[in-house]
Amino acid sequence: MGLYLIGIGGTGAKCVEAVAQLAAIGLFTEEPIKVLFVDADETNGNLARARTSISIYKRTYDLMPTGDKTQCGWMKSKIESFDNWSPFTDEKELRTFFNYNTIKQNQPTLANLFDVLYTREEREANLDVGFRGRPAIGAAVMSQVDLDKLDEKPWGSLIEEIQGDTGSGKEPKIFLCGSIFGGTGASGLPTIARLIDNKLKKIRVRDRVQTACLFVLPYFGFSPQPGENPDGVYARSEQFLLNTEAALRYYVTQGQEIFDQVYLLGNQNLSRVNFSIGKDSQRNDPHFLELYAALAARKFLQDSSTPKGSVVLMTRKETGTISWDDIPDRAKVQQELMNATRFAFTWLAEIAPELEEAKNAKNSRWGRLAPWLMDFFQAGGKSGGPLPEFSDDDQQKAIGIINEWCQDYLRWLYSLHQCEGDNVALFKVDAFGPKRRRFVGDDLPNLIIDDSRAEGKKKQDTVKKLKEGLKPTAPDGTVGLAKSVYMASRI
Repeated sequence: MGLYLIGIGGTGAKCVEAVAQLAAIGLFTEEPIKVLFVDADETNGNLARARTSISIYKRTYDLMPTGDKTQCGWMKSKIESFDNWSPFTDEKELRTFFNYNTIKQNQPTLANLFDVLYTREEREANLDVGFRGRPAIGAAVMSQVDLDKLDEKPWGSLIEEIQGDTGSGKEPKIFLCGSIFGGTGASGLPTIARLIDNKLKKIRVRDRVQTACLFVLPYFGFSPQPGENPDGVYARSEQFLLNTEAALRYYVTQGQEIFDQVYLLGNQNLSRVNFSIGKDSQRNDPHFLELYAALAARKFLQDSSTPKGSVVLMTRKETGTISWDDIPDRAKVQQELMNATRFAFTWLAEIAPELEEAKNAKNSRWGRLAPWLMDFFQAGGKSGGPLPEFSDDDQQKAIGIINEWCQDYLRWLYSLHQCEGDNVALFKVDAFGPKRRRFVGDDLPNLIIDDSRAEGKKKQDTVKKLKEGLKPTAPDGTVGLAKSVYMASRI
């Protein structure tokens, strides 16, 4: 039962990024997660970062031997990407997209209606930065998507794989996510969802496919740059609530039959982000709400008890605070988040520096430098032994890849705790924040907020003891070491 994940617009891309982080730490199933981005702004910074996280994920996943993905829970879900689809080919102005000059000459009445619906600035705005927070522009463009074009890439590949899943007896699930207060998400969610729904009915598999949508309500705001043209075409956060109300009214009257389940997420405290019209500068830091977005996708994939037609809301115990009590399926989710965080921290604080030092040290010093090295690597250029040679290029490359994943995961987790107006009390992230020049292994037992362990157990929780407990499991080398550290980090 695979998951087809469609992230629409910048917020949709951020939700996909969060799914990739949770999938890495074992919170999804072994079934593949297949990702498609939808964004007219193909250089969007949020989209670029999500692509980067998926690329890091895939390189780390590929290190793991086939058939050995679930032993420690890390990297057990395969992620495949159809990359990004844009409704544009060449023409990226509203007037040229609709052949406005031809319409004005041949159908002046229709052209006059076009003039009434869109200002001159909107007609002439360059849409290579997306729909500029204007759902009316996005709706016009998205409405021109031809159902038959879903046979072309990437849609053709996605539909073909869904059809293949149903033909083999599987029940694939489609999860669409995006904001309904901006431009691309608000206009793309209803159109894309209805196109998929119609296509699945046309090929007679709709009854074997479940579809859900995550509507992200306003959770950030911004102010235009000083000197910005007040009549310019760009997103305005003061219009977010109005856009949201209009979108929700549409779904109540027109969209209910499309989705088997609907998830709603929003936040009353609007985090401030930098103003951006689009492109690479639209790169907002991860927000804790996106953690809940990923958990919504997880619930949809794993939970078959939620009745069809349900609208799922998320609440919290106390306004302005996010604690472990506010995390759905707390026991499992907290366990895996703690394990992954302790692993990534330990790897970067202790293991990676010792590996770097070993690379420059003589083999005779290994025992004094890091005794565990001899359990996972062969040294001295010898061949034919049971363990891989430490200096081999593939071992050194694997070290770099795992370093990169740990850094990406901790970057994302740190950002979740920096949301303005909300106290996210899950981890003590200052221990691995960007201001730390070097992580300190002594911080390991104190990473978790609301740690329920007895003081005696916490005192025994040291990096030294963790490293003493590393146990080689074939295949060894860098991958075996990483898996051993991951399992030893569990509490």
